[in-house]
Order: sequence, then C-alpha cells, then structure tokens
Amino acid sequence: MTQVREFLSLLAAHSAVLVTVHAHRGSVPREEGAWMAVFADCTLGTVGGGHLEWQAIHEARARLRGAAGAAVVRYALGPTLGQCCGGEAHLRFEVVTAARGPELQQRFDFAQRQWPHLALFGGGHVGHALVQVLARLPVQVRWIDSRDGIFPNTPPDNVVCEYADPVQDAVASLAADSLVLIMSFSHAQDLDVVAACLQRQRALADLAMIGLIGSRTKWAKFRHRLEARGFSGQDLEGVTCPIGMPGIAGKQPEVIAVAVAAQVLQVMQTAARVGTDLTKDT
Repeated sequence: MTQVREFLSLLAAHSAVLVTVHAHRGSVPREEGAWMAVFADCTLGTVGGGHLEWQAIHEARARLRGAAGAAVVRYALGPTLGQCCGGEAHLRFEVVTAARGPELQQRFDFAQRQWPHLALFGGGHVGHALVQVLARLPVQVRWIDSRDGIFPNTPPDNVVCEYADPVQDAVASLAADSLVLIMSFSHAQDLDVVAACLQRQRALADLAMIGLIGSRTKWAKFRHRLEARGFSGQDLEGVTCPIGMPGIAGKQPEVIAVAVAAQVLQVMQTAARVGTDLTKDT
C-alpha cells in the first residue's frame, strides 16, 4: 500500500489514468483488481508487464491527452500482442484527478480490508525483516510485542503495531481465520502464545495457521511442556515448527523472512483452493 500513498500524493498535483484488471479469462499475468497508475511522465504499479503493459500505457497516455475510448478494453494475450499466455485480459481505464482522491482512498482501503489477517508475535530481528517482506504482500498484519520502543516509527501501511503484556492475551481478539506466526524474544513467551492459540483452536478451531520459529529440538521440548499443560498429540499437530519453506537454507533474518513469507503464501493459496475464508474483516 506504500504505492497507493505515492499514487495519491502525485495525483494531488497531476492527472493520471488508473488502469485496473477488470476481468480475465485463461492464463494472464495479473489477477483481477491489479492496478497501474499512468502519469504523463511516470507509472506506478503493474498490470502484468510485457507488451500488454506497454499497450496499456500507450492507451492511457492517449486518454490523458484527451482521446476517447471504451471504459473497458479487451486484450488477447496471443501472438499479435507478442505474448503467449493464451488468455485475455480486460483492462478498465479511468481518467482521475485530485478531486477523486478521497474516493480512491476509500476504494483502496476497502480492497485492503478483504486481505487475509496475519498476527505476528515478536519484534526482533526476524520480525522486522519479515514485516518488510509482508509490506509488499496482500495481507493485513497485526504486529504484537510486550516491549516498549520495539516498533518502527512509521510501519508499513498494511501493518498495525500493538503492545500487549502479557502478550498471549492478544490471542483472544485475533480476527477469525488469522495466520499466526510466533517469534518473540523469549521461549517462555513463545510457549504461552502457542498455548493460548491451542486453547482457542479447541474452543473455536478458527486459526488458519499456528507457526512457531525454532529448531526441531525446541519443538520437542515445547511438545513435552504443552503435553504437561494438558494438550493432546492431536492438538499439537496443529502447530508448524520449524516455520519456513523447506529447502531454503540460511539463518540470516532476511533469509528466514523470505522462507516464512513463502510458506504463508502457500498456506493462503491452499486455503483459497479448498474454500477457507481468510478474509473476514473485524
């Protein structure tokens, strides 16, 4: 959503054409709702790149110069367009000015509220690196820590920072179908957050993922401690530890962040295929 802020800032002084993927059929480079803002001398966002985007920019700038045209234009992604995707994209063209800024802000805000919810417990090195990756993804992030002064002064637009002490108390108010990632500064805190998530799963079964950072040794110790708190083997099967896509080696915070973000995307896409709702708004 940082690009949204930049788009609306530029729009305050310059007219633009907002190009949106209105509909599509078959194989196409971008999904419905993807957008690109075309100004006289720059662009923001993308509707797929390649010759499709070049044609869209050419069309948009013609409209900035006053040319007329249909609101929605169909592009066949075949040999004549120099792309072999094989599908077709329907692009909507809207000439927009500063007067439409508030309306466009509302539109973008509504679209963001449909994104899946992710709760990130922990503001350490990996947490900070992960937030930078998640800032570019379609997910609403609730970033939670029990320490003062841990969050950046200006978090990404899709991130809400929250102080909670004890930190596990925040679990009860998470949005339904949240993906939960646990990586606090303390193993004791991690254990309490995992236990709170498992209690919620017993009562509501409404968390899409419970992911815990750590080694297999850490998880073996956690299993014993959680079993001592009364959780069953079936309960514990609902926890993913270690987190991160298998096969991605490296312990640098940035490497871990990319591996975890990839796994989150995989969970989201799997849920979408089986029809799980990860987009409930609070």
